[in-house]
Amino acid sequence: MESINLTPFNAVVLMSFGGPEKDEDVLPFLQNVTAGRGIPDERLVEVGEHYYGFGGKSPINDQNRQLLEALRQEFEQRGITTPVLWGNRNWDPYLTDTVREFAERTGGSRFLAIDTSAYSCYSSCRQYREDFAHTQNVLAQEGIEVSFEKIRQYYNHPGFAYAELDCVHRGLTALIQKVGVLDPQKHRLLYVTHSIPLAMQEASQRQTVGYREQHLQLIEWINQELGEKQPLNAELVFCSRSGSPQTPWLEPDINDRLEELASSGVEGVVVVPLGFVSDHMEVKYDLDTEAAQTAKDLGLDYVRAATVGIDPIFVSGLVDAALERAAQYRGERVDSPAVTSEGPLSPGSGSCSTTCCMGRAPKPTTPNWDSLTESN
Repeated sequence: MESINLTPFNAVVLMSFGGPEKDEDVLPFLQNVTAGRGIPDERLVEVGEHYYGFGGKSPINDQNRQLLEALRQEFEQRGITTPVLWGNRNWDPYLTDTVREFAERTGGSRFLAIDTSAYSCYSSCRQYREDFAHTQNVLAQEGIEVSFEKIRQYYNHPGFAYAELDCVHRGLTALIQKVGVLDPQKHRLLYVTHSIPLAMQEASQRQTVGYREQHLQLIEWINQELGEKQPLNAELVFCSRSGSPQTPWLEPDINDRLEELASSGVEGVVVVPLGFVSDHMEVKYDLDTEAAQTAKDLGLDYVRAATVGIDPIFVSGLVDAALERAAQYRGERVDSPAVTSEGPLSPGSGSCSTTCCMGRAPKPTTPNWDSLTESN
């Protein structure tokens, strides 16, 4: 097999949030997550109860190890020789340490990132680009020059979309096994994603259709693909809101909506964690623990559909997106498939601008596509 690389990139970095591995890690991890916000340790210990209930170990790390191995296997099967690394924002292995070690060992300086967030908003896209800029600056002070690019947000990439479609189909089948026949009056399909503040939602609409709308577009496509196999009313609900109750966030919360549905005669739900690529803490606690208990208390049949995880279709799609981004960077014309009407961001480049999804106190990000091409 002819070897392939992702020229001009020297390595691919799987970039994720990170999570604690044991009880002693929980407080330092939460201090990393909330750095600069002035939240007292006593409050962080309270928040950490979710983690302590799972032995202090977030499931996200093992899931990222599995995804890392799946990506490496897909690269090997395709003859792609570019190495795949792993770096986190908030816990070991930290992005800066991973990149420093590789650059010092190999001299490689150009990195292509695959992040574990499919949608567009500050927390799920721009903040990662700020992380890349931070790593660039830290290493530059050490005399190590590096640069980053990332694949596009892939919520509407066929790889992610078809893997989600299969998750929904299997979730509906599981509810049928419980109740016999799906009844639109008695059963409901709930797609769930992480809630964000309304200000962050508004910022996400400056270059894209917006965080919430991207979910709704994908839901519409899934329902069309399922056709008669999906007779239920479907809606988008949210989980994991935090912070001051005076700050407005996207609603409805899944637990509130379950109560409303039960009071209106609904008897069972399929819950699809559309906003999450794997079963990390928000899924394990907010859906498998908290929402499942709410449903039990209400007497609702409750089925939680799978996340895409390391579904081969999803993994293959991530590799396709990496090849697409490398080709775009080289100035080649490439196909950028999408299942929704929005299509990839910035047609012809797939890159976000430096002003996309800015918060109230914007930090530097990695450069936009135009400045990158000028530096080639």
